[in-house]
Amino acid sequence: MPAPLSPAPPAPAPPPPAPLPPLPILPDIADPRLTRRVAGTDHTGAAVETAVVEERPLTIFLNAQEIVTAMTIGDYPEYLALGFLRNQGMLAPDDRVTAIDFDAELETVVVRTERATSYEEKVRKKTRTSGCAVGTVFGDMMEGLEGLVLPQAELRTSWLYALAKAINTTPSLYLEAGAIHGTVLCRQDRPLVYMEDVGRHNAVDKIAGFMFRHGVTGGDKILYTTGRLTSEMVIKCALMGIPVLASRSGFTAWGVEIARQVGLTLIGRLRGQRFLCLAGEARLVRDADPAHVPEEAARHRRKAAGDD
Repeated sequence: MPAPLSPAPPAPAPPPPAPLPPLPILPDIADPRLTRRVAGTDHTGAAVETAVVEERPLTIFLNAQEIVTAMTIGDYPEYLALGFLRNQGMLAPDDRVTAIDFDAELETVVVRTERATSYEEKVRKKTRTSGCAVGTVFGDMMEGLEGLVLPQAELRTSWLYALAKAINTTPSLYLEAGAIHGTVLCRQDRPLVYMEDVGRHNAVDKIAGFMFRHGVTGGDKILYTTGRLTSEMVIKCALMGIPVLASRSGFTAWGVEIARQVGLTLIGRLRGQRFLCLAGEARLVRDADPAHVPEEAARHRRKAAGDD
């Protein structure tokens, strides 16, 4: 008789999350690394000096393999690396990250894991996406959506109006220098983590990296972005387990289609009293009268809905 099979060893316990930093995390407009003063002239020919955002390369390694070089403002490189790798399916939810080594002089960040990794084929398959020169998406990202069920959390319109006002009036690199995108992780009417970067995908990857590093779940969260609601933004939000994605900007047809497929609530053109919901209407609780919501001050109006 064959020897009895030994019981399978128990699955390893998930890695303990890093301690949660104090919240909220907000843009640091005083950080001298993020902007510089540049002299020029205005439309009348008068001399002017203005703040412009910095842009520098960051090369991300996973163990010994170079994965991608992204152009970024340079803050939170560890979160950016973790979030990019997580959103591309290169880090599993139960992966143990043993070290994250950032070298400012070499402009590299190396994420080291207990599990051996090799993504030669994935790196070869990466393609450029619309809207951001540094945006990348792998052809198999959609596979992560199979069987995905997002929580049926409610979304109060009073939260949306309060979030829009709080985010638009928070001191930020956008208000300081422009030419930058913001992404904000929120719970109800409270912003928790506000990240900015030259590319909207970098900003959302920083949020994903924060969540992965600190074991933050997405079921009761809202993701707010200043960028367009494209297919990749919808996919990333869904893979982060966040059931609501809101933006000041507009939609792409494929973004709307994917949001409807995965049951994600999609709010766009959120400015002042107005917004559009093109997917997930069932989560909305209309508890605020738009007539009582003040219009935005001109200083805090951002770009038009169709802009990137």
